[in-house]
Amino acid sequence: MKTKEMVFAALFAALIGVLGMIPPIPLGFIPVPVTAQTLGVMLAGSFLGKKTGAISLILFIVLVALGLPLLSGGRGGLAPLVGPSAGYIFSWPIAAFCIGLAIEKVWPTLKIWKVIIINFIFGVVLVSLIGAPVMAIITNTSVWAGLVGATAFLPGDLIKAIIVAIIVMQIKAVSPIEQKINN
Repeated sequence: MKTKEMVFAALFAALIGVLGMIPPIPLGFIPVPVTAQTLGVMLAGSFLGKKTGAISLILFIVLVALGLPLLSGGRGGLAPLVGPSAGYIFSWPIAAFCIGLAIEKVWPTLKIWKVIIINFIFGVVLVSLIGAPVMAIITNTSVWAGLVGATAFLPGDLIKAIIVAIIVMQIKAVSPIEQKINN
């Protein structure tokens, strides 16, 4: 891994930690709050690509496990990694990898609508398909109830996917993906 990739991975882990400073929105009927951090997950995959994007999220999870209060609401340590949010948190490196893989494949013909669709599929649907069943198992509820409850995240996550698409199209020229393709 090149120094530049390590710096990008560290910067995006820090960015996701900063997004955790935005107060979470508890929904009441599901034990997992709405956070801004999934925006960072989508941005990491879309801007950094599959490898560096996934590494940035693995680094983030390691920092959380070490006790840094980087999750929304100032949470850190091992407790959030075994609680109702665990499936969502552990899905983030997978989502960033899948987003990055798909973005890299369409990079030469990248359009805003492609970024939105890729982020919705892998940054919203995939994260929910991993996170909701794990949450259901941990809270001793049915997987179906978990999946139905997770639909509450869809409107906000769609907005995040649109925001990420706009940002990525604006900063595409400085992306490590662009530099990799042009070299």
